[in-house]
Amino acid sequence: MTDTTDSGGGLAAAAEGPRKAAWRYIGPGIVVAATGVGAGDLVATLIAGSKFGHTLLWAAVIGCVVKISLAEACGRWHLATGRTLFEGWRTLGPWTTVYFAVYVVVWGFVYGATAMSSSALPLAALFPDFLGLKTWAVITGLIGLVFVWFNHYAVFEKVMTVLVGVMFVVVVYVAVRVGPDVGGSLAGLVPVLPDGSLLYTLGLIGGVGGTITMAAYGYWVNAKGWTHTGWMKVMRLDNRVAYITTGIFVIAMLIVGAELLHSANIALAENDKGLVDLGKVLEDRFGTATAKLFLIGFFATSFSSLIGVWHGVSLMFADFVERYRRARVKAGEGPADGTVAELATGEAEKSVPFRAYLLWLTFPPMTLLFLDKPFGLVVAYGVLGAFFMPFLALTLVWLLNSDRTPREWRNGVLSNVMLTAAGLLFIVLCVHQVIELF
Repeated sequence: MTDTTDSGGGLAAAAEGPRKAAWRYIGPGIVVAATGVGAGDLVATLIAGSKFGHTLLWAAVIGCVVKISLAEACGRWHLATGRTLFEGWRTLGPWTTVYFAVYVVVWGFVYGATAMSSSALPLAALFPDFLGLKTWAVITGLIGLVFVWFNHYAVFEKVMTVLVGVMFVVVVYVAVRVGPDVGGSLAGLVPVLPDGSLLYTLGLIGGVGGTITMAAYGYWVNAKGWTHTGWMKVMRLDNRVAYITTGIFVIAMLIVGAELLHSANIALAENDKGLVDLGKVLEDRFGTATAKLFLIGFFATSFSSLIGVWHGVSLMFADFVERYRRARVKAGEGPADGTVAELATGEAEKSVPFRAYLLWLTFPPMTLLFLDKPFGLVVAYGVLGAFFMPFLALTLVWLLNSDRTPREWRNGVLSNVMLTAAGLLFIVLCVHQVIELF
């Protein structure tokens, strides 16, 4: 994908960085892609494949391009301005602070329980006579807490890369094992909308890998040590490789749904348990070894999302608290000491707000593992979550077309088209999700 900014006149004195984008620098993109693709995304993709075969393959490809544009915009804002995304949001008015404050508290509470349950499902299936589902859920949450609490970004990135490797190899292996119809797959690249497929199509384009973790990409870029425009080419290569990998991953799952489920008219549960159902189908068709391998890939997918959120959204929350504190200091309402360190130093990962949000993601949600989720909380979670992706896409259009961004790095035509289209798409998905809740 070509650069999505106007060429301008170039920077008069570009910040020094690598002479060229090299594979050895890749990292934050892999982290954001792995975090964004969870078990729920896999189930949605499988069900789309089981209902419509290869027909919606083109939507998965477009979805990959949309995510590349969104993540590139997040990374470009951080590198071009030297400011975090939340700093940018604050310049748009106090409404952004109110929305984010409510969102990050409610979303984190419900998501924590969801992530722990999702990571526990494959473990309970792999070891059915050892521990119960809720016990496994608590264990995965605690492991995520301890891992993120005591490690810095470099270690976190390496572990995430290993998990991505496992999930990628397993899913592609299963897709090859089911015997893909090459002709049918190529035909699926032609845009077609079968009856009843609109929402599945929109979900494939906008839903897979599209969460608050996309906004965390810029934070991971800074945590990697990329802090100025000299790293722009590296960031773009990193982002493209990550989401092309995600695209292959999603296409592989769609093929599994088309070849294994569509042809046999097999239905899956429309939640994370659908992947356990798929494990049973694989066991009947290919044997125990393939089924267990798939469950390992399922765990890698779910647990990478868990620790990715534990790390990335905690960084965002730490920045949120710091910006709020600085605003109060500027207004003469609070003390001036105790600033959060720059992301690149790694000190943000040791800060009190970072660790406080880690605890919020881990312990309060455990109560939801043993109780039915209150209806009001589920509705609030759904509404706030549905609004986030339109919020992200459209505020990026606002920020990257204004004088808040240096002229050389503002949006070009392509970037504006992609981000605006993404924003409109997410608004449609948002409205549908809110209607479903009520």
